[in-house]
Amino acid sequence: MNKENKIKLETLLKTIAEEWNLEICNLNIQTNHNPIVIEIIIKKTNGDDISLDDCALFNTPASEEIENSNLLNCSYVLEISSQGVSDELTSERDFKTFKGFPVNVELNQKSKLKFLNGLLYEKSKDYLAINIKGKIKKIPFDEVLKISLCTLKD
Repeated sequence: MNKENKIKLETLLKTIAEEWNLEICNLNIQTNHNPIVIEIIIKKTNGDDISLDDCALFNTPASEEIENSNLLNCSYVLEISSQGVSDELTSERDFKTFKGFPVNVELNQKSKLKFLNGLLYEKSKDYLAINIKGKIKKIPFDEVLKISLCTLKD
């Protein structure tokens, strides 16, 4: 499949996804398989979790759109899935869900990159607090670059 047809297909599928209150995060076409594999990764526009039923329900309209487009003239396998869970904590929900879990915090302090490991203790609008071996360390949020789940090492 050429790049132009992939863009056309992606545009068509995004339109269908919007009708189902979904967003396409990624469209990957694996032409090295026989039949080719079309992977569509979706998420809900309202931020709710994607269920297996959501993927199954989107399969039919997506498949129909692909067939009606006549952009593919070969057999294919269609796979619809969710983004899954990321190790990076970004939303308020993430911080509530993973309170007490081990995290790795990437910092920019005085133009130097620094990493801290500890247990997620608290997140406010101004700072992030982590428990490092029993001591609570408050880190100003403007120094925090990234917060990821990790495994603590002694």
